Amino acid sequence: MITPYDRPRRLRADRNIRRMVRENALSVNDLIYPLFIVPGEGVKEEIASLPGQYHLSVDEAVKMAKEAAELGIPAVEIFGIPTYKAADGDSAWDDNEPVQQAVRAIRKEVPELYVITDVCLCQYTESGHCGHVENGCIMNDESLPLLAKVAVSHAKAGAHMVAPSDMMDGRIAVLREALDEAGYSDVAIMSYAAKYASAYYGPFRDAVHSAPQFGDRKTYQMDPANAREALKEIELDLLEGTDAIIVKPALAYLDVVRAAREITHLPICVYNVSGEYAMVKAAGAAGLIDEKRLIMETLLSMKRAGADLIITYHALEAARWIREGYEG
Repeated sequence: MITPYDRPRRLRADRNIRRMVRENALSVNDLIYPLFIVPGEGVKEEIASLPGQYHLSVDEAVKMAKEAAELGIPAVEIFGIPTYKAADGDSAWDDNEPVQQAVRAIRKEVPELYVITDVCLCQYTESGHCGHVENGCIMNDESLPLLAKVAVSHAKAGAHMVAPSDMMDGRIAVLREALDEAGYSDVAIMSYAAKYASAYYGPFRDAVHSAPQFGDRKTYQMDPANAREALKEIELDLLEGTDAIIVKPALAYLDVVRAAREITHLPICVYNVSGEYAMVKAAGAAGLIDEKRLIMETLLSMKRAGADLIITYHALEAARWIREGYEG
């Protein structure tokens, strides 16, 4: 028989008590909106693999950034498609390329917005890999000064924070030293500390034209089977001076987020990646799910696991629903 002491439903009896005892909440302050910048002017082209997301020229990116800011979203993360590719990705640190132009424009036109940039080489190299290549091998130490050039270029353009996603060993210390030596000691680093070699990235690689031209990224991105290794990667980045960490992907790796929460007091960000987004949109378009409710439940689950911040393509719609008072 159930005793009077065993009735958890008492605290679910009506809306007000549920609100009062709710352990976690999703806020617009948690959201970071990704932007994909391309060359040209007046360009706003929907990305086929990411419905509702766009390739944007700098002028259109400014408009989208203003929309995000008006919704209360505090930050955007900038990704770019360059005008040219090279063996070592020289366009990644070219001050006249779309990312640098977008950072300058957004900082000028939307000064209240916090600007984060992705630091990697895969969109910029002819190989589609995230580092310097020799004889079919992605060279770790030779890639570090290249990544440092990218970070300094982004800081020079006005980025508040750089987010290295390459997964080269030792890159956080090299980037921190390079930024400090260049006079950008106030520019923060948010490392993709635990980035997995995941099948969830497909639509993103289509969006930024960054699929590797040979092999895969399993020699530098993490094995999806491993969780303890993620904690080692995180601890190394903490020792090297990162200001925050990212776990990517998010949804299938919430166990890693929870474990990370136990070992650091620094902010933890998750990337609600393109494959996660695309699956929800496909199911929603087919009428298989309550799309709004599923999106908000998914984002809330990331907070519950221990994430402080969420990079998500759902940011605009989630911010609107939060403004409307959505409770689930």
